[in-house]
Parts: sequence; structure tokens; C-alpha cells
Amino acid sequence: MRLKLVPQDTSVDFFRHWKTTFGASVVAMVLSIVVFLTMGLNFGIDFRGGTSIRTEAQSPVDIGEYRAAIMPLGFGDVAITEVFDPAFGSDRHVAMVRIQAQEGTEAITTEQISAVRDALQALDPTLTFAAVDSVGPKVSGELIQSAIISVVLALAAVLFYIWLRFEWQFSLGAVAALVHDIVLTIGIFSVLQIRFDLAIIAALLTIVGYSLNDTVVVFDRVRENLIKYKKRPLKEVLTLSINETLSRTVMTSVTTLLALLALFTLGGDVIRGFVFAMIWGVIVGTYSSVFVASAVLLRLGVKRDWSKNSGDTSGTQFGVKES
Repeated sequence: MRLKLVPQDTSVDFFRHWKTTFGASVVAMVLSIVVFLTMGLNFGIDFRGGTSIRTEAQSPVDIGEYRAAIMPLGFGDVAITEVFDPAFGSDRHVAMVRIQAQEGTEAITTEQISAVRDALQALDPTLTFAAVDSVGPKVSGELIQSAIISVVLALAAVLFYIWLRFEWQFSLGAVAALVHDIVLTIGIFSVLQIRFDLAIIAALLTIVGYSLNDTVVVFDRVRENLIKYKKRPLKEVLTLSINETLSRTVMTSVTTLLALLALFTLGGDVIRGFVFAMIWGVIVGTYSSVFVASAVLLRLGVKRDWSKNSGDTSGTQFGVKES
């Protein structure tokens, strides 16, 4: 017996209230931008600047105890990760402690570093600081600029690819969906004030790829059906195409979410922000493929028959014509 999350033949009318759903998406994007401009993002050390300390000890690293020892010092955002390397011996345990830049300074002072060392050595007297590095505001500004450029270039590449693969109407629909996903993701991070660092930029680029993949699957079926059913209204062809790919869309989203939920629950604090961004991205990406990208395509209209450019289509997968 095969598991089916969606019946094989569905006939859901996704465009019955398409103006309402599309309008809700526009309102959500506007609210996300307003929240971002008023509340801003909770930038992590990567963007705010700070100090990175590499510790080595003979006892196993307990991230919870390390954080509990440092937090009373009042340094604000502290990120602690354990470093794993096959070359490490059984008595070598390495961790990275990253502390945000303090108000009015580029990095924590020598006295503050000594206070961190004393707090951690109270847990493990064998602990030593192998390296101490600082990230100043100039480097942080460059990282923000690079992050913005990477996202913009990804969107531009998507626009160009879809334009070559399909037509400009499809391209605008796909990019509208991607902008929708990114803006809403930034908005939710601004509302919840979840730490925003380079890992979240990686999540945004991953969301772009996931959403694009889902949108291209739908658009590919739309183009096939536009050739196959030349007399049907565009709205019916879009509805048919989405229903035909619905099972694949739901199965992909559900299986991806199962893995992400496991990581969110068991993965620890280090990757929780990244995983949350991915979970949110899968949800809004699936939504935007249907209710944003396809809605834009419906509004713009599209070429109905590509077969005239390639001659007779009999004998091909698009050779069946609707009478």
C-alpha cells in the first residue's frame, strides 16, 4: 500500500479567490517592510562585530554550562559552538566562543577577556584560550554589503534563467514569488527578533533555490498544458496544472518539513535560526508557487501556442490537440 497525502485526481479551484489571496500576500509584504524599517533586525556577531575566542580543554565541552558561566558577565549576544575534527585526540576538546561588540567599542577589552577566561576556568581548570580574534564594524559592514549583493544576484540569475527557459511573463511570476518569500522571511525575523547572521543569508539563498524548483515544476506543466489545451481559458489551464502537480508539491514539502522539524528540535541552538528560516521558507515558498507566481502569470497572460515555431507536433508529447 502506497502512502498518498493527496488524492490522485484533484480539482481544487485555486483561483476562485485569487485576488483576495494575492492581495493578502501584498499586504503581508508591505507589513514586513514596515516592521523591518521600524524594528530592524537582531544582527548577530557576523554583522554587528565582536570577538571570537577559540578554547581548548581536556574535559568535554558542555555548551549549556559555558553559556551559563558567561551570561552573568553581561556581554549580550554570546554564540558557543563545539569544534569537531578527526585529528583531535581524546583529550582535546575545542570550542568557539563569539561575543558581540560592546557599546562604543569594536571588541571586548583585555579585562573582559580575562573575565571570560576566569569564568570558564572555574568550570574546567585545564581550559586555555588558543586564539582570540576580533571582527570590527568595517568588516561587518562589508559582510552586510556582500550578503545583499548575493541575494540580488541570485534573483537576477533566476530572472534570466526563467526568461530563457520560458517567457518573460513566467520570469516575472517566478521572481515575484521569490521576492515574496524573502521579504516575508526577513519580516518574521524582524518581528520575532531572532538572531540574523551569515547562516540566515545561506538559508535565504536556499529558500530561493527551493521556491524556484517548486515554481519551475508548476510552470513546466503549465506550458505543456497550454500547448495541449489550446482552447481552454488560461485560468482553467493554470488550475489543471497546479492540481496535476499538487501531489508532488505536497509530498516534497511534507518530507522536507519532517527533516527540518527534527533538526529544529534536536539540532541545538547553533543551527536553530537557520532551520527556522528554512521551515518558514518551505511554507511560504509552497504558498507563493501557487498563489503568487501563478496569479501573476494569470494577470499578465501568456503565449498560448509554441508549436507554430517548431512545425508539426504530431508524434511528440505535445501532439495531442483538443478538439
